[in-house]
Amino acid sequence: MPAFESFIHLVFIGIIALFPVVNPVGSALIVSPYFENLSRAEKRSAVIRITFYAFCICTVALFAGHFILELFGISIPVVQLAGGIMICKIGWEFLSSDESTDNPEDKVDLNTNVSAYSHLVKKLFYPITFPMTTGAGTISVLFTLSARGDAFGSREYYINSLAVLVAVIAICVLIYIFYLNTKTIIHYLGSNGENIVNRISAFLIFCVGLQIAISGLKAIFKF
Repeated sequence: MPAFESFIHLVFIGIIALFPVVNPVGSALIVSPYFENLSRAEKRSAVIRITFYAFCICTVALFAGHFILELFGISIPVVQLAGGIMICKIGWEFLSSDESTDNPEDKVDLNTNVSAYSHLVKKLFYPITFPMTTGAGTISVLFTLSARGDAFGSREYYINSLAVLVAVIAICVLIYIFYLNTKTIIHYLGSNGENIVNRISAFLIFCVGLQIAISGLKAIFKF
C-alpha cells in the first residue's frame, strides 16, 4: 500500500531527524547529576514526568507551534537564538561548577523533611526537560517535519501528522529508557569516567547551544 509505505517512511525520517537533536544518550549523561540523591522509585517518578513534559512540548510544537509563534509574532530563528543562549548557559554552569564545593541551593538538609525529590521537582520542566532534553533544535525540527504544505484536514495531512507523532513517541520511549538507566551507563564508566563524561558532555552541550544560537543569528541577518 502506497499510503502505508509513505507512513513508515515518514516515521523513519522523523526518528532519524529527531534523534540527533534530542540525543537521549548524551542528554541522559548530562542530567545524571540531578538524580544522584534519588531513590529508584523517586528517579522513576522524575523520569516519567520528564518524559511526559517532553512529549507535551513536542506535541504542542507539532500541532500548535506555528500558531503560537504567529500569535506572539516570533520567528523560528529567534527561538533558535534564545534557546541556544539558554543551552549555552546551562553548559557553562556545568563546566564551571566545582565538585569539591557544595552548592547551598542543591544541598539537601537531612535534618529537615525536604527530600531530594521534592527539591528536584521544580527543576524537572526547566531546565531538565526544556531546554536540556527538548530545546530549540527539537522544536525547529518538528516545525520542519510538520511544514509539508498539505492542506489541513486532507488525508496526507493526517498521515504526516500521525507519522511524526509516532516518531515523537519513539523518541520519548528512548528518553525514558536512557534517563532511568543512567546509573547503569555510568557504572561501566567508573567514577573518573563519569566525571570525564560529564565534563565532555557539558562542553558539547555548550557547543550545541552555541551552534543553535549562531544558526538563529545567520537566519535573522541572512549571512
